[in-house]
Amino acid sequence: MTELITTSPPKPPPSPLAAAPALAPASLAAVYVAPPPASSPVAGTPQVWLVDTAAHRVTAARYAPSLLDRQELARAAEFLREADRDAYLCAHVGLRRLLGAYLGLAPRAVTVSRAPCPGCGEPHGRPVLPGDALHFSLSHCEGLSLLAFATSPVGVDVEAVPPPATVAETADVLHPREAAELAALPEAERALAFTRVWTRKEAYLKGLGVGLSEDPAADYVGSGPVPAAPPGWSLTDVVVPSGHCAAVALSLP
Repeated sequence: MTELITTSPPKPPPSPLAAAPALAPASLAAVYVAPPPASSPVAGTPQVWLVDTAAHRVTAARYAPSLLDRQELARAAEFLREADRDAYLCAHVGLRRLLGAYLGLAPRAVTVSRAPCPGCGEPHGRPVLPGDALHFSLSHCEGLSLLAFATSPVGVDVEAVPPPATVAETADVLHPREAAELAALPEAERALAFTRVWTRKEAYLKGLGVGLSEDPAADYVGSGPVPAAPPGWSLTDVVVPSGHCAAVALSLP
């Protein structure tokens, strides 16, 4: 399995406003052909995999009936748009291939459950595996998915950069400092900065297991090139194709 690669910082050393090193995800291309070799994540370093839906939609659809469980297949059938269904199947087929490799099990034999919600205690928190030896998170938008694996709670998010009108309508739900940062930018730069904020925030909230049931304004993650991680977490941007942003959040020991 290809390990995560960290891009090298520029030389001379970057200024405080320079971009932080971003994580380059491994490609899931080979996973759709054969099970990947097992290479478990090490403590403090998530493994992140990128799924290109267009490249693997046909293969994923062929494998789905034999790899996904009944609940996943039912969920896939609920999507009205073919693009959404393709993204879901590609992401979940890849997820089960990788989980099977990490755990030494047949992909369909992997049991995934939900942790108690930190807010209400009901079983709809982040997805968990028996024994908590491995943690994972999944995110997909049209055309792309990201999967993250780690030895501690992890969250990942990928989003397409939205049109300016969406940013104008949504920016007021962010932390006041983030909203002020966006307002100070030239209009042409706001959509990308907003998407950086949103993916960082959602990755963190998914890692906590609360998702967007938590107030997005509660924690500051920053809109600039360097993420601002909440206490007890690391927060890193992920390299994805142009027109998208992505981030991974990892709980620290």
